[in-house]
Amino acid sequence: MLDLTLENRGLVEDGTSASVASRLPALFTPTPAAANRTLEFFTANIRNPNTRRAYARAVVGFATWCEGQGLHELAALRPVHVAAYVEQLQGHLSAPSVKQHLAALRVLFDWLVVGQVVPFNPASAVRGPKHSVRKGKTPVLTAEEARAMLDAIDVTTPVGLRDRALIALMVYTFARVGAAIGMRVEDVYIQGRRTWVRLHEKGGKVHEMPCHHNLEEYVDAYLSTAGVGDDKKAFLFRSAKGGGGQLSALPMSQADVYRMIGRRAAAASVDTKVGCHSFRATGITEYLRNGGKLEVAQQMANHESARTTGLYDRRQDQVSLDEVERIRI
Repeated sequence: MLDLTLENRGLVEDGTSASVASRLPALFTPTPAAANRTLEFFTANIRNPNTRRAYARAVVGFATWCEGQGLHELAALRPVHVAAYVEQLQGHLSAPSVKQHLAALRVLFDWLVVGQVVPFNPASAVRGPKHSVRKGKTPVLTAEEARAMLDAIDVTTPVGLRDRALIALMVYTFARVGAAIGMRVEDVYIQGRRTWVRLHEKGGKVHEMPCHHNLEEYVDAYLSTAGVGDDKKAFLFRSAKGGGGQLSALPMSQADVYRMIGRRAAAASVDTKVGCHSFRATGITEYLRNGGKLEVAQQMANHESARTTGLYDRRQDQVSLDEVERIRI
């Protein structure tokens, strides 16, 4: 049986099917049938690599905790064991993180129950911590900060054209970074004399959006000047070759985008701690601030619920600031 401790993080960091296949916690591999069923859960059942990484962390953490408690039999696990694990998680993780860990264990044990590996799900009766939010934690830029970042980019190089087009895409279409970096050249197309973009979102959903006139200008400049528009099947946003400002054939990773955003924010003297998701939240907030409707923003952001869209609405931040300034001492 293969052991996977928290220090042996190949499965957690990589998240690929090959990595999962080579490393499984000993707790979940007592028999070949159990090992195969657990392997199928991570490889065949979970297709999203981000979800796979998150669930892998949760399962590895639980298996390591069980080993420390002397719990080596998968079938011997009871709700009290899962509850005790959740209790100790609350000592060092946020409520949303604890709930995610518990959700991972629930769906894995459900999978094992269906596969007749264990007789029942010991996590199903365990309740997670209460957590309710009305405003998200994603840092949001002001319109002036977002504009400053776009204007500060040197667009005399292919990398500069790429960065301006990518940031504008996330602002004007509310695109998630994963959908943006997964775009191909063919996902930019003309319809009704207007440029549209096709985004492949989470869960295999395809979302199409017309381009704001600024985004249309930036994408057109990128395609025509950076030399990336010829191969329609090629990735749209490509990684850079060394420090020469030229582009490779490989797509940008989410880490590449995060580092790029940090550099562009520093160059524009933007002090807000900005991340990849900030532009999605910034676009939604500015749309609503200028008279947009929440239900339309929900459709544009491709959210299942208007409540989710509401977490990105930071218009009240400005109201709160105005009220604070009334304290004239």
